[in-house]
Amino acid sequence: MIRKLGEVKSGLIDRFRSKIRERAITQAKARIALSERNFEDFTENELEIIVQDEEEKVKGSLKQSAVVAVLIVLGLS
Repeated sequence: MIRKLGEVKSGLIDRFRSKIRERAITQAKARIALSERNFEDFTENELEIIVQDEEEKVKGSLKQSAVVAVLIVLGLS
């Protein structure tokens, strides 16, 4: 039973991380398009750094939204 719960938890975490990664990649593509450089001009390491930066922005946005939602529920907004 406990093992099954652990599997469900890890599955949810993996799906959550995957969605964050997909959103970060989409935002990274937009950022690259706005930089007026071609996609091919970036090295693989540079692309990974851009995606990681976008992931941090997505995570920060989600955290901020969660805090606001909690404040709204508590009536402290």
